[in-house]
Amino acid sequence: MKRMELIIPCHFGMEAVLKKEIIDLGYDVTEVADGRITFLGDEEALCRANIFLRTAERVLIKIGRFHAETFEELFQGTKALPWEEYIPKDGKFWVTKAASVKSKLFSPSDIQSIMKKAMVERMKEVHHISLFPETGESFPVRVFLMKDEVTVALDTTGESLHKRGYRKLTAKAPIAENLAAALIMLTPWNGSRILVDPFCGSGTIPIEAAMMAANMAPGMNREFTAQNWQHIVPSKVWYDAFDEAREMVDLSVETDIQGFDLDDKMVAIARENAKLAGVDHLIHFQQRGVDKLSHSKKYGFIITNPPYGERLEEKANLPALYKTIGERYKALDSWSMGLITAYEQAEQNIGRKADKNRKIYNGMMKTYYYQFMGPKPPKRKGEV
Repeated sequence: MKRMELIIPCHFGMEAVLKKEIIDLGYDVTEVADGRITFLGDEEALCRANIFLRTAERVLIKIGRFHAETFEELFQGTKALPWEEYIPKDGKFWVTKAASVKSKLFSPSDIQSIMKKAMVERMKEVHHISLFPETGESFPVRVFLMKDEVTVALDTTGESLHKRGYRKLTAKAPIAENLAAALIMLTPWNGSRILVDPFCGSGTIPIEAAMMAANMAPGMNREFTAQNWQHIVPSKVWYDAFDEAREMVDLSVETDIQGFDLDDKMVAIARENAKLAGVDHLIHFQQRGVDKLSHSKKYGFIITNPPYGERLEEKANLPALYKTIGERYKALDSWSMGLITAYEQAEQNIGRKADKNRKIYNGMMKTYYYQFMGPKPPKRKGEV
């Protein structure tokens, strides 16, 4: 098995959650940077990372790193990389994304164009051919420039890992599946505890929770670009990783996971998405406003993505809405709450300062994840 450096991008602010996931999978983290984690692994690690990581964006193979302040240095640095070890003669290759932070080279289109030329020159010299048919498998390349340090990687994933395959229908402002998973993982919630999302929209947070409770790997029902790279990852390695994921699923678990929404159309969409995910029997969805939020049991969790007021007409309603959230939460004795929002008066209107407050970039939008911590439940008989 070949050792390689694997780079795993994630939402800014979620690096610690992803790092723990990677360590729990059994791998050694070598670098933690803003928005990405690097670890050492082999072909099996590449497959398992794609299939099992809940909070990752994608899995990249690091091809190399070099310093470049000019386009000539970018060209020569790219050309010096061993592209022929990864891309066959008929491979289709291009720089799908270039990101630059605090670097002299900052134009994505120019970076992409020059790197493509450099890759072509390298491949021409190695393969002794002047034209590339590019009729074979796809090899998308991603590049990050940070303070003139260029990191070049191959994208093994394809469509982002937040695309689990179950969300065919969405709300107007859906939360990404990997971010929803991360919000849950930042709390002590587990499948034996109660979870309620009173603004469930298309059902993402309850569905991600149900998949965790059932030990269902997020990528077990989708495909990845690197499945077609037989010379890098043999099919058997993929089959074994998918088999491992299937064997771990336990759909017989008992859960108390609920999703409410005021819009009956959203409730229908959430139910359909849960069915596509195979966890509809583990979640109770219903049409219900946050003002009706209640539960007879203690020590539950509210984890939710309420309206932020992106539209002007919605902004006026936010103080009353967040005041209602605060009142209903206060009435739930001993519960915890995790709430992600861009609304800056959230704590003030809820009427309580959060115990934890984490800045998270949801796409390009700065949001805060406010965590209000309830007491730990008493240990059951037999628990250590």
